[in-house]
Amino acid sequence: MSLADFKPMQERCSNCSFCKWIPYDKMQSIRFAQNCPAVVLYGFNTYSARGRFQMGLAIVNGEQEYTDKAAEITRSCLSCGSCDISCKICRYNLEPLEHNIELKHDAILAGKVSPEQKKLMDSLAAEQTMMPGMKKADRGSIVGALGFKDAVKEQCEVLFFPGCRYSYDESLSDTLKAAAKLLKACGADVGVLGSADVCCAGRAYQMGFIDEFEKKAADNVRLLKSTGAKVIVTPCADCFHTLTRLYGRFGLDIKVKHITEYLAEAAEKGELKFTHPVKCNVTYHDPCHLGRLGEPYVAWEGHEKKIFNQVHTWEPRRPRYNGAHGVYDAPRALIEATGAKLLEMERIREYSWCCGAGGGCSEVDVKLSDFAANERIEEAKASGAACLITACPWCRTNFKKAGGMEVKDILDLACEAL
Repeated sequence: MSLADFKPMQERCSNCSFCKWIPYDKMQSIRFAQNCPAVVLYGFNTYSARGRFQMGLAIVNGEQEYTDKAAEITRSCLSCGSCDISCKICRYNLEPLEHNIELKHDAILAGKVSPEQKKLMDSLAAEQTMMPGMKKADRGSIVGALGFKDAVKEQCEVLFFPGCRYSYDESLSDTLKAAAKLLKACGADVGVLGSADVCCAGRAYQMGFIDEFEKKAADNVRLLKSTGAKVIVTPCADCFHTLTRLYGRFGLDIKVKHITEYLAEAAEKGELKFTHPVKCNVTYHDPCHLGRLGEPYVAWEGHEKKIFNQVHTWEPRRPRYNGAHGVYDAPRALIEATGAKLLEMERIREYSWCCGAGGGCSEVDVKLSDFAANERIEEAKASGAACLITACPWCRTNFKKAGGMEVKDILDLACEAL
């Protein structure tokens, strides 16, 4: 879709402001009731989904151009989907997240690419990763030491897809070893792509580089299908969303599981046993791309229509991603299995507050990224927990940078309980 294709949605938005708050019946306090880090930090309507619809309409109508400030606002979106989920509480005919990403894409087509964005995309093109400074030649060094099969040369049932953050960030190497130990404890037949491993490019899509993403996605799907693996397991929430939701459009028909799903199922079957209970009060952060954006892809082709030129609908009925069926129970079941006590925050599951790393904002809008992380840390402290647990390396890295509270990957917690 082009930005002009979103014009009916831009005109339909009724300015109800649901996109700025979690649903009213989920609010426990006014302190933790808002849902969009950008509009909370910058305090101006244009940063909300409603404001972005207005900006998009003005651009489509030729009333607005991409000034430097307008382009900056398009980039200051975490692509976390919180506005999208809250909107769908009362509306069925708007797609705020899709529009926000297309608005970014349209700004890019207009030549508004920031130096930070260019650096990320140059890295993707040259080294097949969106972690600048890392080299493709070094990608398999950390993962290669885990002792898994080479999936390019040997048949395996489970393909382990670690993602860029785990593949390059040495501060996460112990967590990656924990993942390997847990999978081996399950008796899983696991392989990795090794030197053939590549970036999923999901963050490129979140930033609005849709054309570049689609080229990478088509190539990656061919590579993944060539392994013959029955299931792909990933410990990265961003990769999970990309493989589950985005790659479905390119024909990926292999079952994809986040590692928490795989481990929780193994524990339930008795294949994974925890014999050293962890006695600690923890709280759990639902990563955006594992939770509300973790619903599987549903194929659809159709068009908009109006009944009696009044009531808008889709023909045939369009899938409605409302976040309710993301991955929420498996991480919580895994935490419970370790013996740790879970103390929930106020904004959880599909209404979770973003960690601040999404949409490329950890590089493109550091102020917003840091604000979102610090806000979540404050909410975690308010739960009474001693430790913040998450199931995504990008979330963990952003929270660790914010400081102020102990932060652990759920895999480290699980490995402690083995």
